[in-house]
Amino acid sequence: MVVGEISQERDLVIIGGGPGGYSAAIRAAQLGLSATLIEQSQLGGVCLNEGCIPSKVFTHAAGKLAEKPHLQDLGISGIDMEFNINQLLAYKTKIIKRLRTGIEKLCKENKIELIYGKATFLDENRIGVENGHQFDIFTCKNTIIATGSSPVMPLEVTIRSTRILLAHEIFNLPEIPDDLLVMGNDYIALEVASCFAALGSHVTIFIENQSGLPFDESINKELLRLFKKRKVSLINKVKLLSTAETEDGITLTVQSDKNREETFAGSYLYVSGERMPNIETTGIARFGIHQNDQGFIKVDENMESSIKSIYAIGDVTEGPRLAAKAIKQGKAAVEVISGGKPEVDLTFLPTIVHTLPPIASVGITEQDVKEHGIDARICEFPMRSNGYAAITANSEGFIKVISDTNTSIVLGIHMIGEGAVELSSSFVQLLEMAAKEEDMKFPSYAHPSYGEGLFEAVEGLVGQAIHMAPID
Repeated sequence: MVVGEISQERDLVIIGGGPGGYSAAIRAAQLGLSATLIEQSQLGGVCLNEGCIPSKVFTHAAGKLAEKPHLQDLGISGIDMEFNINQLLAYKTKIIKRLRTGIEKLCKENKIELIYGKATFLDENRIGVENGHQFDIFTCKNTIIATGSSPVMPLEVTIRSTRILLAHEIFNLPEIPDDLLVMGNDYIALEVASCFAALGSHVTIFIENQSGLPFDESINKELLRLFKKRKVSLINKVKLLSTAETEDGITLTVQSDKNREETFAGSYLYVSGERMPNIETTGIARFGIHQNDQGFIKVDENMESSIKSIYAIGDVTEGPRLAAKAIKQGKAAVEVISGGKPEVDLTFLPTIVHTLPPIASVGITEQDVKEHGIDARICEFPMRSNGYAAITANSEGFIKVISDTNTSIVLGIHMIGEGAVELSSSFVQLLEMAAKEEDMKFPSYAHPSYGEGLFEAVEGLVGQAIHMAPID
């Protein structure tokens, strides 16, 4: 310690104010712990300010615009539904600001000390926080690293251009591209493709190598059908070779699985990129926290790193980069620190994609059934047979249920169709409780509702679905 250095003592310091970080801070306050939350930029992290929320604003707008023919069917006419990108961007900003203000208020009401600045470990128990000309030092009993991740441009993208966009940039675009090239198959890439197509862009999706679409094979097939219907082109099994900027756009050169090179032109290129942990400025290299080859922090079942009293949560750790994971881990880490014994099991972490219509997937897929030789019953209930879907003109898609033939335990539930996101919570609960077919058939379901589709998919496993033709 240098002469004159003053270190302030803190019980718990959380570095990063994203969903995991601020949830951990609030949970700490609920448990009677004194929490200090340090945020370098803006509360809410990437999810609120650049990722999840902005993307959902755009997909919500695209969904509303797509309702125009249905509104006319309902006798609602004379409405000017021309799209204005500037108004949408203003609405996005308003929503983000409202939610961020809400988090700030919650921190204040929970008496959480909120500090803005760049936090760096000086050693295992001391953190320095730099904010302009001010530099404060804190001695911490426990620390939670919740610094998140950032997308990294693939090496094949050798040029830097305002027309090549990552996830945190695409939803700030001041125009709707005439032609949008999308490289990737993760949830953001598919949401970008779906919503920009609905907003007026001609979209071409490129999926590298052999990955293909990442869902149950029935959902993959249905999504391909819907993309084709909406004139979204999808080119699978390619290798990105190069990119180049032209006077009015971007060209993309790829190699097909048949070793044929093709070049495509677009107004803009969206690239998913690989998300890497934000650890460069944390200073953890000073004392050797265990990390994997990509730099993600290794943690145990308690979210504790290899250094006792230092925990890590969310995108900075191994595993899926999802806000739901960060929130779960953040609250659990604090409970461990307070002496509790929480359990974090991400087996049934749902896959959610806000395409048009949305996708929700939990548990094993039909591919898993075939690969592992599972004796299973499988039923797909088409949403076109659902009464409420007919009323709302949301009859595309289906609900698919997979159960074990011998035990009747439900192993997987997959849905593409309106209501999938909201129903996903029920899917997770059913799989977590190891529900059997009878458990799902016994309750009464609201009528009419999208949820009835789940009921009939389960009944269809044994040929009892009323609104579905018998399966030979």
